[in-house]
Amino acid sequence: MKALFYYFIFPGFLFSVVIGLLACWVDRKVTARLQWRVGPPWYQNFVDIIKLLGKEIIFPEGAKITFLLAPFLGVLSLGLVSTILGLNIIYPGQGFLGDLIVVLYLMTIPAIAMIIGASASANPLASVGASREMKLVLAYELPFLLSVITIILRSGGSIQLGNILAHQVSFGSNIISFSGAIAFIVAILCIQAKLGFAPFDISEAEQEIMAGTLIEYSGLPLAIFKLIKALLLYTLPIFLITLFWAKDLSPLFLIGKFIAILVIIILIKNTNPRVRIDQAVRFFWGKLTLVALIGLILAILGL
Repeated sequence: MKALFYYFIFPGFLFSVVIGLLACWVDRKVTARLQWRVGPPWYQNFVDIIKLLGKEIIFPEGAKITFLLAPFLGVLSLGLVSTILGLNIIYPGQGFLGDLIVVLYLMTIPAIAMIIGASASANPLASVGASREMKLVLAYELPFLLSVITIILRSGGSIQLGNILAHQVSFGSNIISFSGAIAFIVAILCIQAKLGFAPFDISEAEQEIMAGTLIEYSGLPLAIFKLIKALLLYTLPIFLITLFWAKDLSPLFLIGKFIAILVIIILIKNTNPRVRIDQAVRFFWGKLTLVALIGLILAILGL
């Protein structure tokens, strides 16, 4: 019963969804203010999800059953990620060996779910979006993993989140070191792509391919994909805090750090134009990978 409570209520699925939807509201509110608009009320995202749940589910002609199964795959994986991260913050040292590797694998599943669902929809525009998403995943995962390896090296080679947290409590947050700061910059740019935010919102480019990967989704499956976006906006900043900024994780400081990272993500989103997929691949495999390697070398040198 305790395991089910952790996964479904707190710190897992339900808690993560509520915080994620509130984070999406902050995103919409800040974006509106930057555009001299008022923005929606705090409960708007909750209303949107409830409204979608009452809509008809349209199954495209020629689509495969994976079209409907894909969003469930993504939301279940993120529920597990939020549980693992939350339990490590609440009960440091209670994780399991290799939980960092498990979290990294699980965080790639939402993108894979989107690719599978779009590919199964039998829509050419969705297929274009799936192709772009696939290339984007292959591009940003390399520098992202290099930034995580930098933190692993700084933590004495540990791949357990509890040990990484304990190392920062003893020696200070990783972000205050040269290698840690570089790895943080690399990771937050990769997370921008994981979230599908500008300038890397290529797979859902409305002006080019309408809704892209989500063009055929409606009703419950679309609501689940919206929840996936909200869960990502909660779990990814928490993941960054755990790896880079975990000297003090008391509730007040944790909330402040979460809001700070959220604001950085929103500002990047609203101050950069969308890039083409070839530009994104060149950026991640070129400049950002080089920067990540510099951070990795500095970590090896102990800087």
